[in-house]
Amino acid sequence: MLSQISYGRSIGGVLRSLVTPKERKRVAKAKETPEGTFDIKKSDVLQGTLDLMILKTLHALGPMHGFGIARRIEQVSRDILQLNEGTVYTSLLRLQQQAWITAEWGTSENNRKAKFYSITKRGEKQLELETENWQRISGVIGRVLRLEGER
Repeated sequence: MLSQISYGRSIGGVLRSLVTPKERKRVAKAKETPEGTFDIKKSDVLQGTLDLMILKTLHALGPMHGFGIARRIEQVSRDILQLNEGTVYTSLLRLQQQAWITAEWGTSENNRKAKFYSITKRGEKQLELETENWQRISGVIGRVLRLEGER
């Protein structure tokens, strides 16, 4: 999950802790477009944010199967996020182990057996905490990105 901001650390250290080495390599390998932007078609999700997005999806839409959760997150992101189903199911298992979601077998829209996931009361509390944490961290990142010529 997202780590707490430690006031003893520099902002650079805090920001580096939010980005995994794999993500740093991916960004470093990104190709610059003629417009001067970077072409990153499939974004890797910051560690912990997938859990947050799954909790929010289940909170907003009610019980869903794993494939449906993944497709909904991709749809809301306008396909910027391409989720590997293995990653989604790993996250779902982790959320179950934390008792933030439950799973129950049912029948999908196309009459196939599927596991449906629901958010629990504990999960709703965690969603609230993680949302506040994400908003605080994204606010800090936004302030840093708006710095201009301040030395």
